[in-house]
Parts: sequence; C-alpha cells; structure tokens
Amino acid sequence: MGNPKAFLTTPRKEAGYRPIHDRIHDFGEVEQTLNSNDRRLQASRCMDCGVPFCHWACPLGNKPPEWNDALYKGDWKLAYKLLNSTNPFPEFTGRICPALCEKACILNLTEHEPTTNREDEAAITEHAFEEDYVDVVTPVRNGKRVAVIGAGPAGLAAANELNHLGYLVTVYDARENAGGLLRYGIPNFKLNKSIIDRRLALLEKEGIVFKYNQPIDLKALPEGYDAYIVATGTPEARDLTVPGRELRGIYLALDMLAQQNRVLAGMEFKKDELVNAKGKDVLVIGGGDTGSDCIGTAHRQGCKSVTQIEIMPKPVEGPVDPQNPWPNWPRTLKTTSSHEEGCTRRWNINTLEFIGKDGKLTGVKVQEIDWKPNPEGGRPLMVEKGKPEIIKADMVLLAMGFLKPSHPQYASNVFVAGDAASGASLVVRAMASGIKTAANVDKFLSK
Repeated sequence: MGNPKAFLTTPRKEAGYRPIHDRIHDFGEVEQTLNSNDRRLQASRCMDCGVPFCHWACPLGNKPPEWNDALYKGDWKLAYKLLNSTNPFPEFTGRICPALCEKACILNLTEHEPTTNREDEAAITEHAFEEDYVDVVTPVRNGKRVAVIGAGPAGLAAANELNHLGYLVTVYDARENAGGLLRYGIPNFKLNKSIIDRRLALLEKEGIVFKYNQPIDLKALPEGYDAYIVATGTPEARDLTVPGRELRGIYLALDMLAQQNRVLAGMEFKKDELVNAKGKDVLVIGGGDTGSDCIGTAHRQGCKSVTQIEIMPKPVEGPVDPQNPWPNWPRTLKTTSSHEEGCTRRWNINTLEFIGKDGKLTGVKVQEIDWKPNPEGGRPLMVEKGKPEIIKADMVLLAMGFLKPSHPQYASNVFVAGDAASGASLVVRAMASGIKTAANVDKFLSK
C-alpha cells in the first residue's frame, strides 16, 4: 500500500448531496463528487488490513484494496483496469449499490468510518470515460449464438460476458429500451439514464444485438440459438388486497416510477393516465428502497405531504446491529436522500382498509401492531396494539416488494439468471448472477 497508515490521520469524507432546496426541483443526480485530490486521499484510507473482508462481502468479488491503492498513487487507468476486471458496469454500482463492501470494511468494525469504496468506484469510472480509458473490445467469434431474454442488469452482465467470450449475443426485451429496473425503476435523481445509454452504445459497438418491444413467451423461445438465458427479473409486484383496493388513487410503485422516467425520456401520456403526486397527500406503503424512491419522486412532482408506513418494526438505530454483527450486513435504520427531503415515517403499522368517496381515495385506515415470538418457530405473530386510525391520503403507492416468478420446465440449454432465479435482490447480485450464468452457458456449449 502507498500509505498504510493514512486511515489514522485522514477521516472519512463523503461527497454528500446537493442542497435540498435545490435538488427537489429537478431530477438531476442528487449526489455530488469530490475533487480528485480529496478522492485520492479517501482512497489512501484503504488500509493494509491483511484479510480484506470487502472481497468476501462483494457479490462480484471486487478488490477495493487494489484499485484504491492505484487511485491513491494517481494511476487512474490502472485503477479502472483492476475495477473493471471484476465489475462489468462500475458506473451503475458506483451510484446505486448499498456498498456491502463498506459494511464489511475493517475500518467499519473499528471506527465506523469505512473506506469510501462506492464513491471511489464511481469516480474511477467517470474518469475512465472522460480520459477514454474504456476500450471497445473486438471479440474473436466462435460461431455460436446465445439469446438473452431481458435487458436488465443480469441480462446485460451475461450478454457482456458471453460476447467477450466470442458468442454472438442477441438481447430481447419487452420494453422500448434496455436497462430493466435501472431504467424503469430507479429514479433519474439516483441514476441518470444517459449513464445507461453510454454503456449500451459501447455494448452495441462490441457486437451485441438488442431487440426491443419484443415480449417473449418463455414456453416458446425464439429459434436459431445454441443457448438461452432467461433474465426477466421479477415483473409481478406484491399487491395489497384489502377493502377499497379498487378506489382511484392507489398505484403500484413502479406505475409511478417507470412512468416518470419515461416522461423524462420524452414520452407523452394523456392527463388521465398520469400518475402524479402534485398537490396530493401521499402515503407510501413499504419501507424499502422502492418506497424511498417514491418519496423522492413525489417531492419532485410537487406533493403536499408524504408519509411512509412499514408493517415491520423500526430497525436498530446506530451503526451496530447485534443480530447481524460485522462483517455481515447490519439491518439498521437507513435514512436516504429522499427521507431527508421531508417524510413522516412510521413502523409497526398494518393497513386495514382504503377509504374513499365517489370512487376516489380519501384516506387509509391503519392500525398499530406489535410482533410476538411464534411458539412454533418461524415468522413472528402479529398482534393488534392500539385503536384503528385514518391517515389522510389521496394517493397511495404500494412499494411492498416483488413476487418470485415461477418458470416452466426448460430444456437443458436454457439458463435462468438474476432476480428471475432468486427473487428480488440487489443490482450488484443480479450482475454477479449474470456473470456466473454466462460461465455456465460457456461450460455447457464448450462440451
């Protein structure tokens, strides 16, 4: 390491977010960047720890000590080469990954100030594109063809890997563009879609063929390919079937998020088709990242107020989770940039009924609950606590996750990757699954 004791003298410094009064009026990325000198100083904090648990925590097997050292020494080109050797799309994970590596960093154990791996990753990648370090690969073709069904992070990672191995890869997607949840789920204020377009242009130069607006029947896959990868994600969101669900004003989270991203891309919708929070009291049901994205989007659309409720208990506050000690991921309270913009947050709240007038939502009847241990083991038992109450709302966004899809019986040359195989998870895990599945395809076709 260039400076193995830098962590003793250099505190963790994050780039932070744009001021709230500025960022809530547009969909530009909220995260700022450090200057190159500060970024190199942050990279120097990656200590000579002997056994770096960041490797273990990262689904992609990234090696932060190696590329942080190169960054600290000013060799940005080497830093990108090392980073890209394990991560095909570091410009995505550098923006939206929850940074499992940072939670497993030894500096997180000792000081609760881990190395800024995610921000370093983003900075290295942007520098690589600016300085033209990102080379176009010209693969030597092996004559075999592979179809990838689904152009989300798993499908793109699999296609990229197979293409570099020499396969002729065609990617099919039911939507009008590639990216999956990167494009149609994650808001622009977290990931500007020009970042996806930049990578897609590179993949196309390298020979990958994309076919859009092509919904594929998984029981009748397109002919002419030696193997197939199904990477269709988790298309079915978890719904909430309580009385009043038919009222106008109740939407699945992606109804709003996907439409808003399409609007920003130039697509037009009729007034009665718009899912817009302007002037409305918004209730978000679901306490995860998708719910947080709904909060930030509602603010930018001009909502009157926003409340988020979650049926599970409030997570532990502070850096340490006794139930999941280091180096495991701590299930602690997470406050996102969207929460900072204004939101009433409540936990242990069960939804009983949607209330409306003349077919339109006016409020939601909820009840505070508690959880007690299940004497038979397994999921705790929900018990009522307190009296039912009504939360005023004329828009509800259901952000309760996605259902794991079922699949037909496939032929031996069909492989399943990403969320389509595991159920909803992180983008970085989907990418890792895509790479692993590509390796399995290569092994199968090489026999």
